[in-house]
Amino acid sequence: MAVFCSLYSSSSGNCTYIGTSSGGILIDAGVSAKRITQALADIGVEPSGIRAIFVTHEHSDHINGIRVFASRNHIGVYASEGTLIGMDRCGVFASPVDAYIVPGSGMECGGMFVRPFRISHDANEPTGYTVVTEDGKRIAVATDTGTVTDETREALSGCDLVLLESNHDLNMLKMGPYPYMLKERILSDRGHLSNDSCAEFSRELVSGGTSRLVLGHLSKENNIPSLAFETTRYALGEAGCELNRDYLLTVAGDLNEPIKF
Repeated sequence: MAVFCSLYSSSSGNCTYIGTSSGGILIDAGVSAKRITQALADIGVEPSGIRAIFVTHEHSDHINGIRVFASRNHIGVYASEGTLIGMDRCGVFASPVDAYIVPGSGMECGGMFVRPFRISHDANEPTGYTVVTEDGKRIAVATDTGTVTDETREALSGCDLVLLESNHDLNMLKMGPYPYMLKERILSDRGHLSNDSCAEFSRELVSGGTSRLVLGHLSKENNIPSLAFETTRYALGEAGCELNRDYLLTVAGDLNEPIKF
């Protein structure tokens, strides 16, 4: 049985747990070590059960807790070479942390096979990850990407569960208080996926066999969970896919209930 849990997911901090009976991994650790430890305890997982932390990129909302959590619990950290360089510049390795370049071909970890894929974001060498569990379940995490590239499309195709970015509502962003340059950054191909873009790609995913969609990395200023949910649900309905029959849909936030399948 696979267990997926969004411990934290927003522009303020991100951390995802994926586990099996053989152990678990974290993808990103963007909140404090104390909060990560408590969130894991809430789902019955000890830090000693975490085999590795895989990092998508070096922005603060994805790495804030790594220095303390990884060094305190002697957990290896894996990321692309560019991300590790960016993390070093951010002071993550000021404390002793075992850090490694994640192989592009993937690696075994805790009874799972983890493989990175490139995403389009304004960071050094950002990645998403696909995870294949010991019983053959395929899970993908793809947030912080301004567009769905061919590599992302290929990596996510056929996954059973996908955590996909649904960062902002276009109208809320355009009419909101953010300065012009920040709006342009978010809207660019190296920014963040909108609700509409997420919904459009979700059609491809469900038609390709994805049965569980988790919408993640919602902006607190430029989105509303119910709006993100309805945008994707409506798009899938237009494509003839029925909620709770053809797919399950949830919105990731803080301390979500684990998904077991």
